Amino acid sequence: MSALTETLAARTSLTDAQVEHIARLVGEWQLLADLAFADLLLWVPVAVPAAEAGSVPAFLCVAQCRPTTGPTAYQHDQVGMLQVGSRVAPLRIAYSEARIFREVDPDWDGDLPIRREAIPVRFGDEIVAVVGRDANLASVRTPSQLELVYLQSAADLAGMVADGTFPPPEAPIEEGSGPRAGDGLVRLEPDGTIIYASPNALSAFSRLGVSGSVLSEPVAALTSTVADDPFDASDLAAAVSAAVDGGQPATIEVEGGGAIISFRALPLRPRGETLGALLLMQDVTELRRRDRQIMSKDATIREIHHRVKNNLQTVAALLRLQARRVSVPAARTALEESMRRVQSIALVHETLSVSIDESVEFDEIVDRLLGMLSDVMGSVDRVETERQGSFGEVPAEFATALVLVLTELIQNAIEHGFPDERTGTVVVEADRGRGRLTVTVRDDGVGIPPEFTGAKSDRLGLQIVHTLVSTELSGEVTFERVAPEGGSRVALSMPLGAQSARRNRAG
Repeated sequence: MSALTETLAARTSLTDAQVEHIARLVGEWQLLADLAFADLLLWVPVAVPAAEAGSVPAFLCVAQCRPTTGPTAYQHDQVGMLQVGSRVAPLRIAYSEARIFREVDPDWDGDLPIRREAIPVRFGDEIVAVVGRDANLASVRTPSQLELVYLQSAADLAGMVADGTFPPPEAPIEEGSGPRAGDGLVRLEPDGTIIYASPNALSAFSRLGVSGSVLSEPVAALTSTVADDPFDASDLAAAVSAAVDGGQPATIEVEGGGAIISFRALPLRPRGETLGALLLMQDVTELRRRDRQIMSKDATIREIHHRVKNNLQTVAALLRLQARRVSVPAARTALEESMRRVQSIALVHETLSVSIDESVEFDEIVDRLLGMLSDVMGSVDRVETERQGSFGEVPAEFATALVLVLTELIQNAIEHGFPDERTGTVVVEADRGRGRLTVTVRDDGVGIPPEFTGAKSDRLGLQIVHTLVSTELSGEVTFERVAPEGGSRVALSMPLGAQSARRNRAG
């Protein structure tokens, strides 16, 4: 839950659907702030003591957006400010009368003139909030054509906010994504022809390969002549047509002339009147080139993990064959243990070969490890193995060491806890919280001998455990004999936060 939704839930009686609509608006309102050259403040009515509020309701500012196209009206954050007294009048009018209210004269905040406007936020048949549109008038001058188009488009979008048609109810919440007004803006007539294109939009058209004037030209016809893929142009034409008809905002990418331009079409239908559409444009050529490089590198890394997994499985198979040909029991046991260690490492690489993340879901690895060890040690019918709790995601750099440690501990529990065909259970329990992972491997077997000390054991497997836990996992491991019921318990505790990862890399 975001800070905005938490505040709305705590301070208002809005429904989940109303809160979601407000969240969608906040996800889109950077465009409105940039077009209006104004700060946007989101106000909601709240209950306060009568003595504090006076004779009119109070309003709480729960979100703020500054323009990237002009000076801000506020140097300090307004979120959390409670508006009471006479300053509430514009907000109250917009909220109670469901209409946009604009003050005739600017309001002076010290030596800074601010023009205030209050826009009701409609959802269904109700007004759920008010957007304050506060413009800094300190540097007012004769507006250019671009500024006039911006301001008119802002007024149209504000009307749609008051109508409840912006943002549309089915639009996903995508804060800060997609093209912005400054990247390139085109205003379209209802028939899809261009009546204005900003300088950045003209540059984007030029990089696509469009030459000559674009005014009075259908945008779909312009892109169809330069698009490398004709389906891109047809998709853009469909998106523009849908936007003109009041449909969902749609983002389409068109590639041509060695460039990739992202188009986003938004409907302009204030008060139900079809005025056309806004088309935002952004050159994403470099972004897509980097995306392709990353995808290529990810594919290469996955292929490397896949090949390492195959090679490890081949090594394990060779060790198994060699073990079958060795007549010395101690040598055969050593080869079989080495085979199991190699197979456990192969499990990690197999998981990494199908993922591009820097972490792995470890539960699946442990489940497969338990099945593999039970199978190769021939204990399926007499020793039951199970996992309890969840390991969650484990950083890839820890995964190999952790799976080797678990391999040794589970193998020891099965081999030494259940001699002479004894039956029982081995449980691997994970407990994760506050940046630490605690793993317990317990069994109900014969238990650890009284004279056993894990730290001084001369067994190779336990030496591997202590080395990996202390050097690779920065953790601790303890061995305990369970009395009087019998059995043993081995507890491993290790940090899993970013700090431990940096420490391991530094080491």
